[in-house]
Amino acid sequence: MMSTTAGPDPDQTDHDPRPEDEATSSVAETGPESDADEAGVEEDAPVEAAPAVATKAPAVSGDELEQAAALAAASERVRSEVAKVIVGQSRVVDHLLIALFSRGHSVFIGVPGLAKTLLVSTMARVLDLGFSRIQFTPDLMPADITGTEVLEEDKGSGRRSFRFVPGPLFANVILADEVNRTPPKTQADLLQAMQEREVSSGGTNHALPDPFLVFATQNPIEQEGTYPLPEAQLDRFMLSVQVSYPSEAEEVRIVEETTSDKRQDVERVLSAEDILGFQELVRRVPISERLAQSAVRLVRATRPGEVQDEYVRKWVEWGAGPRASQNLVLAAKARALISGRHAVSDEDLRELAPAVLGHRVVVNFRAEAEGLGSGDIVEHVLRKHS
Repeated sequence: MMSTTAGPDPDQTDHDPRPEDEATSSVAETGPESDADEAGVEEDAPVEAAPAVATKAPAVSGDELEQAAALAAASERVRSEVAKVIVGQSRVVDHLLIALFSRGHSVFIGVPGLAKTLLVSTMARVLDLGFSRIQFTPDLMPADITGTEVLEEDKGSGRRSFRFVPGPLFANVILADEVNRTPPKTQADLLQAMQEREVSSGGTNHALPDPFLVFATQNPIEQEGTYPLPEAQLDRFMLSVQVSYPSEAEEVRIVEETTSDKRQDVERVLSAEDILGFQELVRRVPISERLAQSAVRLVRATRPGEVQDEYVRKWVEWGAGPRASQNLVLAAKARALISGRHAVSDEDLRELAPAVLGHRVVVNFRAEAEGLGSGDIVEHVLRKHS
């Protein structure tokens, strides 16, 4: 298993990535492709197909094919181990894996009792990573999560000095439970740590462990006494995952397993070293120019000022920014690998578009009054440009 340092953070919108032919010289593209519509055309206007791009398939190294196969096998083992504790929620588990291998943070939205906390903690155990749960409350201060300076006295010399005591953020996997219940000042420190992957205290920067992933949860029911994250802060999360109710059969299994004395132990599947290697491998997955253009067109189709789509112009206040294009492509690469494929397909982009775009599209007041949300906008864009 390879062990390398993870690549640059995709959240930096001003990041100048390496040319695609240099950065993705590893795995041959074999996925199916179909032309995507141009973003922003009239409903009845003919759509021009994107020009075909004649490119030679990059050389495939045996080591990288072996690593891709190992990633797919490890993903299946993780699913199997998590399923010992979590009933159902296979889509949510896949999103967790995608975020993990893409080096992105995620926010999980769902009503209480859907095992969001248990899912993240179980995943951390399976991955043999340091785990820290932070229960966000209205009185939580920034130092409570980042750490603080304490004054210590040397008994021999009598000299005093400050020593930094790390907070719960210094772990590989952070569960930010009910992140919208804490004041903006604490939220800002969390978001800064997510972006910079370090904490500043007493004029000194303290690097956070690598890998470092934040999985936040939000309760969509209760809004009283909460501090909803602004759209600019939500944009720092790679994925927004809706956690739904289980099916009737799944709920019966949940009741049977959680009301008995049966305990399930999970095995550790991946180490931090393995994960860092897989994160680097994801960035070397090739994507054709046509599919990259399709991802960008999907994102641009949510911007009312750049398209001629009357539906979007009527209901959308702000569309998704360039970070959405970056995250959509990177997440699609990870999805391809965990599915056992070596290249991105149109299906990867379509399946991940709701999770990538849902929290980045802001509807206007008229849409809210009509009961329309960002999910309706994304569904419309996918329907029109598929």
